[in-house]
Amino acid sequence: MEFNLAEKLAIIKAIDEVILVDGHVDKKEISFLNKILEILKFDRTLVEEAREINAKEAISILASMPNSKKHALKVILNETAFADGIINEEEVSLITRILTASGIE
Repeated sequence: MEFNLAEKLAIIKAIDEVILVDGHVDKKEISFLNKILEILKFDRTLVEEAREINAKEAISILASMPNSKKHALKVILNETAFADGIINEEEVSLITRILTASGIE
């Protein structure tokens, strides 16, 4: 699946937010992020650029993606939350907000 630059930045922004939401960054989460960047052929330099994007703008980009890409986002965010072996309430809540705002059920 190919993503355009805006989609890549918005997806990385969402992943980054899920990793950071519980206030603890686990090595397994960073490893997972690196793995996703590699699998999806996202340039690692995009992480810093993605952090500069406004959350509202990222949601708008995610909402405009076709359903197949939205489904991929849903899978990626759920796997991100479980990367450290623990899914906590903050992660579930954030993922739900991101998916709902992006028009993903």
